[in-house]
Amino acid sequence: MLTLRCAEPGDVPAIHSLIRDLADFEKLLHAVDATEPDLQAALFCAQPRVFCELAEWRTNEVDDPLAVTPVGIALWFYNYSTFRGQHGIYLEDLFVQPAYRGRGIGKALLLRLAERCATEGLARLEWSVLDWNEPAIAFYRSLGAAPLDEWTVFRLTGDALVRRS
Repeated sequence: MLTLRCAEPGDVPAIHSLIRDLADFEKLLHAVDATEPDLQAALFCAQPRVFCELAEWRTNEVDDPLAVTPVGIALWFYNYSTFRGQHGIYLEDLFVQPAYRGRGIGKALLLRLAERCATEGLARLEWSVLDWNEPAIAFYRSLGAAPLDEWTVFRLTGDALVRRS
């Protein structure tokens, strides 16, 4: 049985583990610098700028904490569209453990964020997907999401952030 909820401070180890599993799936585990204290500080500070929905799978109906497994996350933050004049949500990471895929968990996480957009009057829900991840692309298209093929993502990081010339 699936349960979705907002992450709580005690969930940080599970969130960190799921982020590492996502990075491993994307063959980017070497790029993960985030630590549990980093996530704790970002998600649960006085004014957080990033948020996390946690998907849990319960293996029985009994209220047994050992029967609940964290199986997915949606890590997101608010963005802003100058053209629309409204905020939206940017989904930084969506991940479901491979053993739990095909049970509607990813869809439920996306629908939860879409519902948040509708409830809060937000303009859109956006995210990026690696171009080689055909199963994810097909899944997103099946939900009615459209790729923005005319856009290219750029990034400044490291020394480029402080370079002055």
